[in-house]
Amino acid sequence: MATSLVHTPFAFTKPQLKSKQPKNQVSIPAFGQNSQYPCFTQTRTRGRILARDTNSLTSTLEDLKEVDEGDPPPTYERRVADNWRKYHGQENWAGLLDPLDPILRIELLVYGEMAQFTYDAFDYDPYSKYCGSCRFPPDKFFKGLAMLDIGYEVARYLYATSNISLPNFFKKSFSSNVWNKNANWMGYIAVSNDELSKKLGRRDIVVVWRGTITQLEWIADLTNYLKPISDYGIPCPDPSVKVEAGFVDLYTDKVDEDPFCQLSAREQMINELKKIIPRYPNEELSITVTGHSLGGALTVLSAYDIVESGLHKMGDGRGIPVCGFTFAGPRVGNLKFKERLENKLGVKILRVVNVNDLVPQCPGMILNENRPSFLFNLLQWVPWAYTHVGVKIELDHKDSPHLKESDNPGDFHNLEAHLHLVDGYQGRGNFKTTFNRDIALVNKSCGFLKDEYLVPPSWKQPENKGLVRTEDGRWVQPERPGSSHHFRP
Repeated sequence: MATSLVHTPFAFTKPQLKSKQPKNQVSIPAFGQNSQYPCFTQTRTRGRILARDTNSLTSTLEDLKEVDEGDPPPTYERRVADNWRKYHGQENWAGLLDPLDPILRIELLVYGEMAQFTYDAFDYDPYSKYCGSCRFPPDKFFKGLAMLDIGYEVARYLYATSNISLPNFFKKSFSSNVWNKNANWMGYIAVSNDELSKKLGRRDIVVVWRGTITQLEWIADLTNYLKPISDYGIPCPDPSVKVEAGFVDLYTDKVDEDPFCQLSAREQMINELKKIIPRYPNEELSITVTGHSLGGALTVLSAYDIVESGLHKMGDGRGIPVCGFTFAGPRVGNLKFKERLENKLGVKILRVVNVNDLVPQCPGMILNENRPSFLFNLLQWVPWAYTHVGVKIELDHKDSPHLKESDNPGDFHNLEAHLHLVDGYQGRGNFKTTFNRDIALVNKSCGFLKDEYLVPPSWKQPENKGLVRTEDGRWVQPERPGSSHHFRP
């Protein structure tokens, strides 16, 4: 069943003229409720929500109305195109966070859903010989997710070797005849098409990293040991800049004889960016990196690496702005890493966290940026002194009236729950759904919704768990056609 697209904030119809709009009315886009991935199908005024039904896969968005009477308001499209650097972190999101700016809220939901796609497309089933792969080929990725006309095209998939010390993160098949014994699909790189780029005010290159939906066992695998980032081939001139060893292993490890892992995830990303950037020498470009959980750690690492390695430099010397949006991400490095990323390289990171989630508190639970500054500065040299980077939006699931009391840490960490909280965040301690985002999405892979909503836990699964019935009546796992193309890195 086809559903509406996530990037419909950038699909427009001409608004009808109105005689006069009161000064206290501000129209902003809103998420609809009738699709697996929310679409913008509603307009919110101050005081009421007006629903608009649509049968179009490219649902429209009403213009954002300025409060100045008599002046024609700039369209949402125009506001994004003219101010994209601000929403991309140029000024560290000053004045946009509390209360949350409506356009920034949309951006967070859009990039958060692009991270959610990695979960919805990943084959978790150990009874499938394709376990650990993406269920769709690159050229049919968005179509496979029923996301038509999203405005982005997948440039390549990213893979990582499963032979490193994070056994609880990687998924493997029970079959002896598996698609690959060493690799797991880790995400994708996508580029905005011409139509969307015009509306965004730039060509947006997005790097998306897969993380973990709810299972937190991988945290126990972390060594909590900091190592110089330059030891892993990332060209940092300061050996005191250090990152968690497990994260950088995942990012840089490779298996020479394996077609999917003969290049590390880092090398795959770098090679693709080197191909993409020269294609648009006369355009404004942005590089946006996003991920949830462990994918948030890779977001910080790769955003740092892109600038440290000079990949953000265009042929004429212009620098491409690099921004990372992370959801429920852990700490990645030490104080020197933070200082170099923020002050020397100018990488912008916006972190979305649930205050009750365990993962953002790791690693470095004993010694971190929350300790007294004199103590942290005194002991910053020890190999387990970590600090977060960037700017933080702090959410609390207890503010939402839709979520039940839970003692399951996986609920607090769930990405769909985070997106639900982003939708309702009205400043600290205040919650009211802004875009009327479908609350059933929260229970896609957990049971965090209150039972009164009658949404079963973990309802999202392939039909018949992926089995199909043959002509002679047998139930079998189908072969994926064109497997050599399907898994082409």
